[in-house]
Amino acid sequence: QVQLVESGGGLVQAGGSLRLSCAASGFAFSLKRMGWYRQAPGKQRELVAHITSGGDTNYADSVKGRFFISRDNAKNTMYLQMNSLKPEDTAVYYCNLFYDKLPWGQGTQVTVSS
Repeated sequence: QVQLVESGGGLVQAGGSLRLSCAASGFAFSLKRMGWYRQAPGKQRELVAHITSGGDTNYADSVKGRFFISRDNAKNTMYLQMNSLKPEDTAVYYCNLFYDKLPWGQGTQVTVSS
């Protein structure tokens, strides 16, 4: 059964940090380019960062230098280290494939207070 489970969100003050996790199962995680996405209230879901199976990374301009994506293929898990958080980072964060999308998980809420 294909499943993506996000965790690690929470309420944090501006300037703080959070580490999100994405536990994947039911597909060949280690072979897939994966991405972190977010959806803020009233906005479309957007790609935040993605990582190849080999660990090459790419970031949206809005998070470059503050967010860091990584993966542990042995654990079928992907991470997003978020530093220097800003109120505009407030959103529900999701993980999924970079290309063909799997059913979306429940996401994890990140709220950054000013």
